[in-house]
Amino acid sequence: MELDNIDFQILRLLSENSRIQWKDLGEQIHMTGQAVGNRIKKLEESGVIKAYSLIVDEMKLGLTYTGFVIIYMKTANHESFKKFINDSNEIVGAHRVSGEGCYHLKIKVQTQDQLNLFLNKILDYGNYTLYLSIQEVKEGNPLIAAI
Repeated sequence: MELDNIDFQILRLLSENSRIQWKDLGEQIHMTGQAVGNRIKKLEESGVIKAYSLIVDEMKLGLTYTGFVIIYMKTANHESFKKFINDSNEIVGAHRVSGEGCYHLKIKVQTQDQLNLFLNKILDYGNYTLYLSIQEVKEGNPLIAAI
């Protein structure tokens, strides 16, 4: 699907507020709500819009530690590690990378004990380097910045 300027405007507005009514969105881009709805359906069907999400205040949920873990695999068989990544609630983001390490993980945990337990599980797959976040400086949807 080739996107035009209208599609990008819709994506930007949905990124800011995915609960916006089609009618209200249409008013902002000078289209009818029905026309906006049709475009959104096409964006969903083509896979451009994969899902809608909810952003919560993690501190209020008790997730006080944010860490970034660089994994140095001890084996070339990565499939079991990928399964571990997908099964671990502590991991909120994961990338296989070039450069230093094999994987970079973003994790969120409630306590130091939970962090230690998680890190012990990592040792089944390889060594790691841990970086703890001191302060989140920027949070946002990369789509908004790109448009």
